[in-house]
Amino acid sequence: MKFNRRTFIKRLFIAAASIETFFLIKGSISKTHLEKDKKELFNAGKADSFEKNKPYPFLTGQFFLRRFDDGGFIAMSIKCTHLGCIVQSNIKTGGFNCPCHASQFNRFGEVLSSPATRPLDYFPITIKNGDILVDTSKPTKRKSFSKSQLTYV
Repeated sequence: MKFNRRTFIKRLFIAAASIETFFLIKGSISKTHLEKDKKELFNAGKADSFEKNKPYPFLTGQFFLRRFDDGGFIAMSIKCTHLGCIVQSNIKTGGFNCPCHASQFNRFGEVLSSPATRPLDYFPITIKNGDILVDTSKPTKRKSFSKSQLTYV
């Protein structure tokens, strides 16, 4: 088999493009894998600065933080589980209302009226040195409220 200059350059170009494509694909796969495991901890502030039974909206973190009578904290997503609209806190009931399709949630984030079919998602909380750190990278779906979803100081 005889190589001329044109064939050699074509094959060299194809080999270089193949190697570059391999490294691009490998890099994007490993970046995606690292980003999935990455925690995004949002510092909500000192635990003792939050009143009981009052929702605190954190729009940049995309959650409501609530402290219950027993001192437990929960961080619930501000997104309605129906179509992702931003829910609003209801001062009268202590729950949440979706302005788009009228879903209502109680103070635990459980559905009171449809079209939403499941409670608001919640985020894991850790408390370090009195600071509330909310992991906004992992919203957790749930079927109902459970005391195990609360975090205590």
